[in-house]
Amino acid sequence: MTPTFSGGPSATLRGGATVPMVGREVARTVKFHAPEIVFGLGALEEAAHAASRLGGMRPMLVTDPGLTEAGWVAELTSHLRGNGLSPVVFDAVTPNPKEHEIAAGFERYAVSGCDVIVAIGGGSVMDAAKGVAVLASNGGHILDYRGVDRVARPIPPTVMVPTTSGTGADVSQFCIVTDTRRATKVTIIGRALVPDVTVIDPRLLTTMPQWLNAATGLDALTHGVEAFVSLAHNPLTDNHALRAVGLVAQTLAGTMRRPAELSERVVMAQASLEAGLAFTNAILGAAHAMSHQVGGLTDRPHGVINGVLLPHVVRFNAARDPGPFATIAAAIGLDEQHAPAAEAAEAVAARIDELALDVGVPRGLAELGVREEDLPQLATNALEDACMSTNPRPATHAEMVELFRAAL
Repeated sequence: MTPTFSGGPSATLRGGATVPMVGREVARTVKFHAPEIVFGLGALEEAAHAASRLGGMRPMLVTDPGLTEAGWVAELTSHLRGNGLSPVVFDAVTPNPKEHEIAAGFERYAVSGCDVIVAIGGGSVMDAAKGVAVLASNGGHILDYRGVDRVARPIPPTVMVPTTSGTGADVSQFCIVTDTRRATKVTIIGRALVPDVTVIDPRLLTTMPQWLNAATGLDALTHGVEAFVSLAHNPLTDNHALRAVGLVAQTLAGTMRRPAELSERVVMAQASLEAGLAFTNAILGAAHAMSHQVGGLTDRPHGVINGVLLPHVVRFNAARDPGPFATIAAAIGLDEQHAPAAEAAEAVAARIDELALDVGVPRGLAELGVREEDLPQLATNALEDACMSTNPRPATHAEMVELFRAAL
């Protein structure tokens, strides 16, 4: 069942069933950040129009070698030139973008006299593009901007073209960078990082490797779950979070079996978008705080790590308050939505575990290279991550170590 939201403290499912949103406050003033969004099959050309409308003459096109090989960079470059622009391509971006890659990208931007940034790729590419934009207007070193609202000056115009279905970087106020010296990921958050325009063409999702499809889909699922239970949630984000959870749960496994099926890619593109709109406004929680640290340590795919961690984090948070997870159970379509909230929460955790197994995620962090002796430092770093500030249940260092151990 795909959830819709009535605007009040309940979730209305397709077919008319209504699920109370236990303990959901609705009376506070909220803000909702979002870029201009262009969505549809064949929309890629609109990225060139957007760059032109934003005043660009020499756009920097940030991407990676895989997108060049897939042919999407050539298609977008052709559109940019067709609009009278002179693009400069920077493709030296690796998964989990490193601080030195962003420094190199900024140097290329400055030397080439670029004036707008267009990113075509997954979350790593888009985060790298945001990092370049931050340095272009604020200077310094990208790690100087760790934390919330540290970017003081507006960044150059940015256009994002996602090629995966899950990271949400194309609509978010987040930029995630790997600090190679400390072997951890740094979270940079601020309104200035919300792109001007995102262009979502589901055709581009068909060339993802299967592992990346699984990883980014699980990332979108984690965004939806964590945004819904976040301390910073609100009725506007709840709508998007629940829709994202339901759409991913219903569609991700099918895209693994039928990667060229465009109708399912359209659904996953929407799920990624809705999850991104939810988490950029509600922020996230412990799963992301933990995943950032494991990713910085092992350089493994972020969404895969989320797939391992999320069931454990659901159980941890539900032990304090299982109520919101009953609504998530309804969004997924689980029969346990009618059971006591604690049972519904356990069913959500089990369903996430089942989905992760179905799409090929490892059973534990040990398979990703995490060792017992890593856990204390991972716990320390996770507690310092900005995402922990909105997790619905606080954690001590000892609890965080045990949470990592449970996922080992």
